Amino acid sequence: MPLKPILIHTHFHKRRTGVTRSIENVLPFFDTKFETYLFGYGAKGKHISIKNLKNLLFSDREVVVHCHRNNEIIRMLFFRFLGAKFKLIATRHAETIPSGLTLKLLKKSDKVITLIKSMSEKIGIENTIVGHGVNVTLFKPKENVQLKNISQENIILCAGRVRKAKGHLNLLNAAKVLRDHQNWALVIVGKVDKPHFLAELKVIAKNNAIENQVFFIDETLDITSFYQASKIAVVPSYSEGFSLVTAEAMSSGCVVIATKNVGVHSSLITHGENGYLFEAGNSNALARLLENSMCKKAPPLGTQARKEILKNWSAKKEAESLMDVYLT
Repeated sequence: MPLKPILIHTHFHKRRTGVTRSIENVLPFFDTKFETYLFGYGAKGKHISIKNLKNLLFSDREVVVHCHRNNEIIRMLFFRFLGAKFKLIATRHAETIPSGLTLKLLKKSDKVITLIKSMSEKIGIENTIVGHGVNVTLFKPKENVQLKNISQENIILCAGRVRKAKGHLNLLNAAKVLRDHQNWALVIVGKVDKPHFLAELKVIAKNNAIENQVFFIDETLDITSFYQASKIAVVPSYSEGFSLVTAEAMSSGCVVIATKNVGVHSSLITHGENGYLFEAGNSNALARLLENSMCKKAPPLGTQARKEILKNWSAKKEAESLMDVYLT
């Protein structure tokens, strides 16, 4: 029986991010066609040592290496400089126009992957769009999940990095509608980039008289239970690379309210059918959507949201699309 080709995903980043989860989501689906490894740290998977990596890169085996950050591409280009032969795939995860260094590194890759159409158009070089997929087995609805130290029965979740670009100021201004719904809480989960920004958010909550209904929780490995405990998930970002949080919330059966034409939001969500969209920065529109959802004036679309993910945005589907890139 012929040997399978080798597939190595790289991950050199201490923090767990959306990139981390996206790698972990797809790795199990490659095993049918590849001998699969993870090189680096910070992500879960079958790791390969530097010694064994060198043995494979300088062997006659067919090897594909998939990198996700500049520091990873630089590492692999060093091996190529030394004479290693392998196919180098690079994914561009940011929506912004790439820097000169990033563009130079991407051009040295054999194939470049982007996540969404706007990212594909900004990059300026040939690329293939492959959106992230969700681990639909992990991110699924579950009844009667309660969060510790939160007395309110109904949860509105905002998950991800806490910084201005993520739209938290608009969310806190819109959340003043919570005053009339004392059994609802807003839970903001994620790493805070700047402590003074968190202090600013807390001042807004206090000024809106909702400080007892707003909870800030540091990033957690158990984000799944937060999705499952939440009825509504809000993604108020001004910019996103992809927005895996939105897809995970939909897969978990949340009613998702997200910004229009940001990241993959408008591809994932059809307004009024499987979620709700509003213009980034429009806190009044967000407040109306929150009010209607809490009062059940708007249809609860969590079931339809999960159906969309199962049909079009699963990790298995992403893995199949990636393998098409690897093998052509």
